[in-house]
Amino acid sequence: MSSQPERVVEADLSLVRFGTSFVKSEAFRSLFKEGMALVEDTAEYLDGAGRTESNRLGRSAALAYASESMRLTTRLMQIASWLLVQRAVAEGEITTDQARREKERVKLAAQSVSVSERDFELQPERFRELVTMSLRLHARVLHLDGLLAAAADAPTARRGNPVAIQHDLLQLAFGGRRPAPLEIVTV
Repeated sequence: MSSQPERVVEADLSLVRFGTSFVKSEAFRSLFKEGMALVEDTAEYLDGAGRTESNRLGRSAALAYASESMRLTTRLMQIASWLLVQRAVAEGEITTDQARREKERVKLAAQSVSVSERDFELQPERFRELVTMSLRLHARVLHLDGLLAAAADAPTARRGNPVAIQHDLLQLAFGGRRPAPLEIVTV
């Protein structure tokens, strides 16, 4: 045994945060392309075939179409905004702190179809597909946004123990609780 007194050791490790690595990854680039393609496809549909198809609907179904198409458009604009902010972070145009401030402007929340199941089933098939794809993409973005927020809020007091830091990040992402700081003691 050493005769030296116990002391707390803090190593300043430069960690790669999930947010920083994710927005620069191929997975993010793929998500970005998918999101922007869905925005374009939806706009093209709503301005073209969707307009024609909605004119053929009965009154109740047409009202449901109008309501749901507004929600669809809003949802896609929220997704596009989130994707563009994340891309700006990846390209170094803004900082993660600026991205968090931008995020406050667009509140992401769980969404679902707002019309009755019966009215939704009366909608044109392509419209239903676009709504469903937007809801799935929105859920993925919401999940990723939660992971990015958890990573940004991850404790930094556990410096010196990269395994503990990663463990904390996983707990924040999946458990929502923050563990107590760890002190590394050497004898």
